[in-house]
Amino acid sequence: MKHLTEEDLSHLFDTPMFHAIGEVADQLGFHCYAVGGYVRDLFLERPSKDIDCVVVDPRRDVSAVDGPGIRVAQALGKRLGRGAHVSVFRNFGTAQVKWKGQEVEFVGARKESYSRDSRKPIVEDGTLEDDLDRRDFTINALAYCLTSDGLLDGKRLIDRFDGLLDMEDGLIATPLDPDITFSDDPLRMMRCIRFATQLRFQIEDETQEALSRNAERIKIISQERIIDELNKIMLSPSPSIGFVELSRCGLLPIIFPELAALEGVEVRNGRAHKDNFYHTLEVLDNVAVKSDKLFLRWAALLHDIGKPRSKRWEEKAGWTFHNHNYIGQKMIAPIFRRMKLPLDERLTYVEKLVGLHMRPIAIADEEVTDSAVRRLLFEAGEDIDDLMILCETDITSKNQQKKQRFLENFQLVREKLADLQARDNYRTWQNPITGEEIMETFGLKPCREIGILKQAVKDAIWDSVIPNDHDAARQYMLQKAAEMGLKFEA
Repeated sequence: MKHLTEEDLSHLFDTPMFHAIGEVADQLGFHCYAVGGYVRDLFLERPSKDIDCVVVDPRRDVSAVDGPGIRVAQALGKRLGRGAHVSVFRNFGTAQVKWKGQEVEFVGARKESYSRDSRKPIVEDGTLEDDLDRRDFTINALAYCLTSDGLLDGKRLIDRFDGLLDMEDGLIATPLDPDITFSDDPLRMMRCIRFATQLRFQIEDETQEALSRNAERIKIISQERIIDELNKIMLSPSPSIGFVELSRCGLLPIIFPELAALEGVEVRNGRAHKDNFYHTLEVLDNVAVKSDKLFLRWAALLHDIGKPRSKRWEEKAGWTFHNHNYIGQKMIAPIFRRMKLPLDERLTYVEKLVGLHMRPIAIADEEVTDSAVRRLLFEAGEDIDDLMILCETDITSKNQQKKQRFLENFQLVREKLADLQARDNYRTWQNPITGEEIMETFGLKPCREIGILKQAVKDAIWDSVIPNDHDAARQYMLQKAAEMGLKFEA
């Protein structure tokens, strides 16, 4: 955290946009404040383009059609002239001004009250104090006065709840009673954990306890809102922090029961399996170091999701998780559907990576053959590089010798992949023999023999029995068809 004086802040707010906001608000007789995340991020030295402003009408003029936030936004748009775009949302009493890559949101100061079965508040006009009271966390309850009037004790920076002290201590705390804060709007529980993850802050003890007490309230929040916060946790530098906190307070079993089911260790005859929840989070953090792709991170989070359903005890082998990758692959679509994640190519991508994530490990554990690598490259296609990242980060063994052996073999797999891509372009490989050609050649209608012949040709090319070209593939097809008793129609 950077310690900023009033003079430092004055320089930071010395911009054409803030000057224009202050001037138009002064002319209208309003007090205007930059609030929340923009002010917080100045102290945290985080980039922030979006600016939120609260506007207070000290005269409480109830005759005006529009509230003070909308009126300042409209006046600001005129002041900035061409290039400024003003959007008004009268149902919410807010307005937005876009200008030269900056976005400023204006709203009149308000106070809120909530009913038990909804997070939508009953909103009334209020004072600046009312507006800051309703903020979710102390670090988000900072305000900076942009107008000539409206200062507090002669200072432009207003910090009613010691948000600066909490920022310095790295704490997430609520301005008011956390039970009321979370019960009124349960989405704040997700935001609490998201901020703790993004900023690497601790959750203050009383606030932490309130998370546990109010976890069930998350059920009134829409899945779209929850997934938006989860995605922000996923995109943070160390997303595991968020999932540990979700588990700790009891939110995880409610919003993501399949992931919660990974947690825990079962012991039988003195033999235990690893805690697959914490292994998964280690893989997720490993992937986050290597890639900022959101859905590669989702693949990491879900790569072992099938283990609870596949777990078996075998007297000789101990705990096994046979076919957990294929079981997990089938679980992805229902999870995406329920959680309102996209059901497009991003779903297909995650399914593919989860289904294939054991293949490079199996190859690296044995002799690395051209045939095995060729098959892997064909099935992974354009996603082969992401699959290799996932598989390499999945090696979390504490046995350093074993880990090093796998990583060295993975490097050999990568070298063979590069060689095959250069030689055969298998990344976008297509079988040179199509089903249509088989039907036309043998006078067949759709039947199982077509699939058998296509697979036979594919295997022959992958195993280097024949070269990867049409003439050789056709001759091989005719040979296999004759063995099957199919007759060529000239």
